[in-house]
Amino acid sequence: MSESADSRTNTLNFNIGVLGHVDSGKTSLARALSSTASTAAFDKNPQSRERGITLDLGFSSFTVELPDHLRDSAGQQQYDSLQFTLVDCPGHASLIRTIIGGAQIIDLMMLVVDVVKGLQTQTAECLLIGELTCPRMVVILNKTDLLPPDKRQSAIEKMTKKLHKTLERTRFKECPVIAVAAKPGGPEAPDTEEPHGVPELIELLKKQTYLPQRDAGGDLLMAVDHCFSIRGQGTVMTGTILQGSLAINDTVEIPALKVNKKIKSVQMFRRPVSGAMQGDRVGVCVTQFDPKLLERGVVCTPGSLRTLYAAVISVRKIGYFKGSLATRAKFHISVGHETVMARVMFFGLPPVGASKPPSDTAPSPSQPCSLDSPFTFERDYFYQDEYVIGSGEASLGPEPEQWALLEFERPVTCPSLCLVIGSKLDTDIHANACRLAFQGRLLEGFEDKGYAETALPRLRIYKTKHKEGQVERVTDDYTVIGRNLFKKETNLQLFLGLKVTLSTGETGILEGGFGQSGKFKIRVQEGLLPETKQLLSSTAKKKGKSGSKGGPTNEEEPKTDSQPVGIHLHFKRYVFDPHKKMVQS
Repeated sequence: MSESADSRTNTLNFNIGVLGHVDSGKTSLARALSSTASTAAFDKNPQSRERGITLDLGFSSFTVELPDHLRDSAGQQQYDSLQFTLVDCPGHASLIRTIIGGAQIIDLMMLVVDVVKGLQTQTAECLLIGELTCPRMVVILNKTDLLPPDKRQSAIEKMTKKLHKTLERTRFKECPVIAVAAKPGGPEAPDTEEPHGVPELIELLKKQTYLPQRDAGGDLLMAVDHCFSIRGQGTVMTGTILQGSLAINDTVEIPALKVNKKIKSVQMFRRPVSGAMQGDRVGVCVTQFDPKLLERGVVCTPGSLRTLYAAVISVRKIGYFKGSLATRAKFHISVGHETVMARVMFFGLPPVGASKPPSDTAPSPSQPCSLDSPFTFERDYFYQDEYVIGSGEASLGPEPEQWALLEFERPVTCPSLCLVIGSKLDTDIHANACRLAFQGRLLEGFEDKGYAETALPRLRIYKTKHKEGQVERVTDDYTVIGRNLFKKETNLQLFLGLKVTLSTGETGILEGGFGQSGKFKIRVQEGLLPETKQLLSSTAKKKGKSGSKGGPTNEEEPKTDSQPVGIHLHFKRYVFDPHKKMVQS
């Protein structure tokens, strides 16, 4: 194939994420499948080489003839070969953030399972990330050479059945399962023995391919996973284009370094090309900078990414997460290609009539958030102490729509509407528990460092408040004196003019204070009902008997035939209102 720009248009690039539990044999599988290793491939990290564990997103590729079903569906675009780019994601749980970074560019997921050990905690977490980010999956049962030959087939069938049962409630319920031995004899064995089942796996992968939706339009966003310099030429960044396109002589921004750089040359798997677009895996040489400053990160069209101090996201709890999601708790938030701690506040739509929230069905544990009620600053939202799962009984309605305000401990750089995943990564790795807690989409970002004063007051999240007191006595047909609604030190001026309801049904207005002990006057515009006056006078007579005029009264004395008349004050207060005003509907 000629080394011209045409080489990119003739080869369809298809990104396959290789995910799985630590030591399930992902790197050996990628090595067995690959013919060309890209710069980041096969554990470039020395720590990883020592332990035999992938510590970064390794990339490698191999090219096959274009399958017929893609030839027919390619339309105007004439491809003659199919390049599989394998993204080998780390499997150990502490590096879940790296997987999330890689998962956003994946067209098909290969979940590698050790046939002897079966599904483990990290395998389940990989499965969840796949469900959030990827439309298709193939499960690979690796290390079949470790099974005794006489029991091999039955063990494979048993594990396949078990996996299909696990996948029943996910979007991958019918996905194919195939058995291989990527490195017979284990990592230390000599390379003389051929891998088993790999040609069959390549045929299966070819069958599973589809024409990914690629769009060259819009701003460039490229995920960089490796960076090195070439003396006399410049600095090379390798990575995958998440959106948009790039070409020689374009200027790109490296937001982490706050610099713009000019593209001098572009390569795709060591072949020079003049440009590349969404989904392509590229090496981009730009004018010199210190590669140590950017090992991983993003490159974009200048000015297109925003650096956020806080954000509003749509939110959906991940069903496998066992803890509650509490407001004010801190979570690890993976957004764009960064993971940062953030404090969370959950909020939802105001309750309709009753205070009981709508009940939920049991959705797929990680089904993507709906955007039925788009978030807007014009609407009132209800403050929640925690994420609402719904009432106990499952009904046919969906889980209530909810949002969250994230306040980041340090600013993050990310595109709008990107996937957000909240985790508790500090949970014990060895505890058999899912640490992915919730997921959503970034809807609004706050770029101002002083967002608490400039932006949050626009966010109309309110809490409802309810105070109760009692009527002490009647002064005339339209006025009563109340007590126990406020503390002695409360500034009553803040409450004047608010509506209150008596337990006997009348509505009144708080008119002013009465004396020094926190008592107050209520004006009842429509006048007190005759039965209320009777009730209050009989209460007053009882009180009169229990203490001389002006002397102490025993207010705790049990009433036999009458209860004191209650006073109810309901109002709401907006959480971010700088004036802390009380509002009544």
